[in-house]
Amino acid sequence: QVQLVESGGGSVQPGGSLELSCGATGAMFSFNAMGWYRQVPGKRLTLVARSTPTATDYAESVKGRFTLSWENGRNVVSLRMNDLKPEDTAVYCCYAGDIRGHDYWGQGIQVTVSS
Repeated sequence: QVQLVESGGGSVQPGGSLELSCGATGAMFSFNAMGWYRQVPGKRLTLVARSTPTATDYAESVKGRFTLSWENGRNVVSLRMNDLKPEDTAVYCCYAGDIRGHDYWGQGIQVTVSS
């Protein structure tokens, strides 16, 4: 089975930086998308950044601050987060979608930005 293993996260001061990484194991089919979503308690899951072989999309709130890096075929995606703000505090979940249309999710890692 496919498993997404996440690393990184933690607590940082406002203006600080953090990098998340996600690696997939057990994939039998190529992924056509990988990225990160986040969720605050009481709110719905929202896009942070997502890449396909041809494009990368970012949430408006993170443009210019976050950078997604994904090399298709390696099944590894990283998210560099700069100039972090308190409103970035959330549980971040890695996402992957394969060519069959199946979606996979990591268990989620906490990012906390506070002084």
